[in-house]
Amino acid sequence: MSDSFRLSDIPALTASLMSEAGRVIIGSSDTIRMLTAAILCGEHVLLEDLPGTGKTTLVKAFARLTGCDAKRVQCTPDLMPADLTGFEMLQQDASGTRQMVFREGPVFTNLLLADEINRMAPRSQSGLLECMAEHQVTAGGKTYRLPQPFFVIATQNPIELQGTFPLPEAQLDRFFMRLSMGNPDRDQERAILADRQKADPLDALSAVTSPEQILSVQQAVREVSASEAVLDYLLSLVEATRNHPKLRFGLSTRAAIALRHAAQALAAMEGRDYLLPDDIKAAWIPVCGHRIQASDGLLSERKASEAILADILAQTEVPKQ
Repeated sequence: MSDSFRLSDIPALTASLMSEAGRVIIGSSDTIRMLTAAILCGEHVLLEDLPGTGKTTLVKAFARLTGCDAKRVQCTPDLMPADLTGFEMLQQDASGTRQMVFREGPVFTNLLLADEINRMAPRSQSGLLECMAEHQVTAGGKTYRLPQPFFVIATQNPIELQGTFPLPEAQLDRFFMRLSMGNPDRDQERAILADRQKADPLDALSAVTSPEQILSVQQAVREVSASEAVLDYLLSLVEATRNHPKLRFGLSTRAAIALRHAAQALAAMEGRDYLLPDDIKAAWIPVCGHRIQASDGLLSERKASEAILADILAQTEVPKQ
């Protein structure tokens, strides 16, 4: 398959990607769809849910399906920033010459799985900021570029659990989307038990694309256009969060850009080169749910914040054309 992609090629590729992922993760089709959209945008994702819901398995599945080099970090309170980014060390060669050599950390990969990121202390959480925002690491006065494409997919347990550190707003804002796995229904859970009776379906997955193709797809997605009416609709939603009486602060311009990019990816996945209001609606909560903060502490829980966003969505007039 050619590494050069057009918009018309994207639906077949993403359908194959989602279908193969669905063989491993049963009952989370919406999460798989949104994670696919984030990859088409080259962005980072936060998977938040209780332990045992399949978060890590989903990330491993996408690592195999995309053909990306992947590394996993188990986040713990004693993990240091250098354990993620790498460090300089004094090394002596055969001639006896000593020099400082940079040893790359696990962030030097295409897909980094940061497992249970909120079990990592704030100092180490901040160590990922430069990597996520700039796709680079600075050490010893030198800058080292990360491989491309580069994604951080982090899993997070609810902050009510013991031994967790809530992610600061600046760190949360670097995540393109926040997604949840949810629990399968009875029939889906029965199918999961049957699939894993003798073997793990993850072992049967093979790549359907490559890192080079993903970079090409990311360029093609940016060709999706938006009419003035659709852009005005997006901006009206963003402004509504800034004026909402129950929100301490609303969405930033970075959030507005992320919302447009996510909508572009969803449109491209359906074979369109233009945005519809429905694309923005679909991306609204996954992109914006973790970027707002309620003014009332009682409304700081995820469900309450998402209810406010749903209310804004329902009250904002949708363009007719």
